[in-house]
Amino acid sequence: MKNTYAIIGGDLRLVYLANLLAKDENEVYSFGIEQQKQEFKQEYNKEKVNSCNNLEEAISNSNIVISSVPLSKNGINVYAPYNLDSSFINLNYLAKSLSNKIFFAGQIPDMFYELSENKNTKIYDLMKQEDLTILNTIATAEGAISDIILNTKCNLHKSKILILGFGRVAKTLAVKLKGLDAYITCTARKDKDFAWINTLGFESININNISIIKEDSIEKEKLKKFDIIINTVPQIILDENNLKYVKENCFLLDLASKPGGIDGKACEKYNLNYKLSLAIPGKVSPLTSAEFIKETIYNILKYTT
Repeated sequence: MKNTYAIIGGDLRLVYLANLLAKDENEVYSFGIEQQKQEFKQEYNKEKVNSCNNLEEAISNSNIVISSVPLSKNGINVYAPYNLDSSFINLNYLAKSLSNKIFFAGQIPDMFYELSENKNTKIYDLMKQEDLTILNTIATAEGAISDIILNTKCNLHKSKILILGFGRVAKTLAVKLKGLDAYITCTARKDKDFAWINTLGFESININNISIIKEDSIEKEKLKKFDIIINTVPQIILDENNLKYVKENCFLLDLASKPGGIDGKACEKYNLNYKLSLAIPGKVSPLTSAEFIKETIYNILKYTT
């Protein structure tokens, strides 16, 4: 059974997603990506995707509504960088328009659920779907590797790399970097993570020892040996005190959401080579990311409708 979809706001991933859904012979309506049509004419199939003049038109013609990842960046409006008026798609208004709909988006705030409750609306946060979260680590890892290559002057081959954290992104990134013959050290707190680090053939450091480095600490000397340090933990690990011990030409890459794990201001103070790189999947591989989102939505619909 084919469905009728509304695409509301979002970045290039949702433009590609609209095309993919239409290619599967679904009926697709969109609102909030008008500028995208002009900037990426080849990406937006206006013959198969119905561009709407307002939110009500898009939603009333659909039974499934898909919005951006993240749903909002300011807690007020839908994230819609390609909408002609980005302030127009209000979260409150959208939530109250979803009665009897199935709604998908990413990083949905709690207040949105409260506004939508008791309206027979099914809401699914895409970033809480384990399969999509794992698949997204591929794009994040590849984007991180691209950042490293573009911001360093040496080969990854035989480089000494420290990865802070050992979650999904860190695991995928470590494996891919090892495939490029880099020397990888991972940090963790839990015994099971240390077991996995050892099993995968990486070196390990307890992240607690990195967080608080004392003058006479052996970790002070360990930090000095790394050519590249990558953070995946949304909690400050390398503060101003610890960054004093990073080698001068080390590249520091922070992949974690606010507050991040590396003190950017301290990096600037010490003139370190630092980059904060967020939301990588939507930037480096929007088409593949759209394919992952589509399959995740199809899987959810298969088992819930």
